[in-house]
Amino acid sequence: MSELRFVRLGFGEEAVEYREAWQKQREVHAARFADETPDTVLLLEHPPVYTAGRRTADNERPLDGTPVVDVDRGGKITWHGYGQLIGYPIQKLPRPVDVIAHLRRLEEALIRVCAEFGVATSRVEGRAGVWVLGDPVEQRPSIGGLSLDLDPRLQDEEFDPRMNGPEYAPSNAGQRREDRKIAAMGIRVAKGVTMHGFALNCNPDTTWFDRIVPCGIRDAGVTSLSYELGREVTVAEALPVVEKHLRDVLENAALAPRTVTAGGDRPVGQAVEQASA
Repeated sequence: MSELRFVRLGFGEEAVEYREAWQKQREVHAARFADETPDTVLLLEHPPVYTAGRRTADNERPLDGTPVVDVDRGGKITWHGYGQLIGYPIQKLPRPVDVIAHLRRLEEALIRVCAEFGVATSRVEGRAGVWVLGDPVEQRPSIGGLSLDLDPRLQDEEFDPRMNGPEYAPSNAGQRREDRKIAAMGIRVAKGVTMHGFALNCNPDTTWFDRIVPCGIRDAGVTSLSYELGREVTVAEALPVVEKHLRDVLENAALAPRTVTAGGDRPVGQAVEQASA
């Protein structure tokens, strides 16, 4: 793969409004498809915004009617805002596109980022993104005086953590010693070129996640580098580390087309999605 181009769009007071960044992605995507620009990673912060992928259910959105931007990536609903480093890799991939392999490369880069900061992370089967694994179930503190085998999130399909107090809030998953997501993924691939990407929690106010069901997951939560390390880790501090590991993983990747099964394959020009917000 040729050398990646990194574009720092805006941070802090110059954070980029979501729709503006989305339009920038479209422009770079079109240029990459036409081979007018190299593979490019847009890096930025967003002002606070909820975005919903195509699989988002109505009962996962904010209860108070807070506006949500519906987007064309896969996955479900999430939050973006200050203290979160956003990365949108726009790459041309071999066809038929292996979306899962692209997702795994992004996860690998951010696992290495977290490791460099001293945070051990992992993947969780069936749940995209980068996770800090919780304690074994039998070692976790009980919730609201209940034993874990009576956890209503697991027993009641109608249970809504947003209406049942802070002990169930996604932002408090670290206190409960549960699995907690430190970096989210949301991807779209069209015409063989990727869009959208990842969000790494550096030092955001994670209580924003408590207004939604993040990624549609009710029995886990969210965390940040700052929370896990017990010290402030800013977006500015994480930025060069993220660039380094993205460059190492993406530039050195042996890109290959997705294996076509005997049953045939979807049309090459069809958009393909895989993400977990």
